[in-house]
Amino acid sequence: MIIYNLFPLLAGRFTQWTPHLERAADMEFDWIFVNPIQKPGKSGSLYSIADYFDYHPRLIDRSASETAADQVKAALRTARKLDLRVMTDLVVNHSAFDSALTKQHPEWYVQKQGRIEHPFCIEDGQKVVWHDLARFDYEHGRDPEGLYAYLARVVRHLLELGFEGFRCDAAYQVPTPIWRRLITEVKADHPDACFVAETLGCTPDETRDTAAAGFDYVFNSSKYWNFHDHWLMEQYNLVREQVGSIGFPESHDTPRLMEETHGNVDALQQRYLFSALFSAGVMTLMGFEFGFRNKPHVVHTEPDDWEETDVDLRKFIRKVNRLKSAHQVFNEEAPTHLLHCDNSQVLLMWKGATGSRDEALVILNKDIHGRQDFWAQDLRSYVQSGAKLRCESPQNPMDHVAQPFHYQLRPGEAVVLVTER
Repeated sequence: MIIYNLFPLLAGRFTQWTPHLERAADMEFDWIFVNPIQKPGKSGSLYSIADYFDYHPRLIDRSASETAADQVKAALRTARKLDLRVMTDLVVNHSAFDSALTKQHPEWYVQKQGRIEHPFCIEDGQKVVWHDLARFDYEHGRDPEGLYAYLARVVRHLLELGFEGFRCDAAYQVPTPIWRRLITEVKADHPDACFVAETLGCTPDETRDTAAAGFDYVFNSSKYWNFHDHWLMEQYNLVREQVGSIGFPESHDTPRLMEETHGNVDALQQRYLFSALFSAGVMTLMGFEFGFRNKPHVVHTEPDDWEETDVDLRKFIRKVNRLKSAHQVFNEEAPTHLLHCDNSQVLLMWKGATGSRDEALVILNKDIHGRQDFWAQDLRSYVQSGAKLRCESPQNPMDHVAQPFHYQLRPGEAVVLVTER
């Protein structure tokens, strides 16, 4: 999955999505991910859904003759014509606290002393409570079948609109048997429907248990890796044989990478290429290609927040996406090893496909500020087949891979080598 996150409040009304879809298709993404489009509660947050069968008022084109549902369907038809499949957020671990459901079906929610509970988390030792949310109770509620039937109806509604996949928000907060049942039932009628579990921040055991429910992908934490520590490979191997994973250089939940790196375009290219080639899937957020600095807000963002920049990474992203699509080794959770390199500022990563004889070497400059040297007597000694290597680097492709191999990597640059078939 090569996913472009269309953030709906930034994209604007459903009838205004076409240019964004066309741009994503031009960069050779094959999936679009859209954050929640349903009607929010009083807080206005995309993730505080009051009505799962109505639409966010700021996304509806009131001047159009079509209904809101028909506007959504038209946008998704446009995506399909551009060979883009579209997934959306499935937020079913909680609803808005002021949703009518809390009055109609209080038995569907976690309660304490007769009052519906707000979900919370612990951040830096402090309890953070989301007062605009009410947590569904799938395990101990008085009407689990009624709640499940409602969840299934929400999914069917989204499928009927034309969505073909779901990013399941905080998936580990919904019991695994619920997901297993839902995914099995949906795929019986829609075998190509895709389910992606959002598992960031959960424990390894929670990740493993959630993946076992039948999800097609989980998100990995490659964005946060420092290119040194061992934890990323441990996480990668934890579920590699069970489920695919998706990496990302930034998301709507993180600061913009351009802001984090103080305007370092080399860092954007480094992180996107690594995210794309490390794991089976990759996702990036609308505006990344232009070096946007402002993190989108789930309440306040609007189309006027579109940024004018002098950055344009569309050509680079297109090359990376094309490279990823062309090689099986970059489209699966392939066996991956970090090899020794004499220069500690250079990452040397080997990958080998399980479904073919494809192998790859990625030689990446960890340093986003300075050049770094890489030297090898014989690059073929790093691949198991000993096959001849071909350079397919998106930044500086080489017609010939010399032996011995010596190359000075520019800041953040990567040399990508694949075995010849």
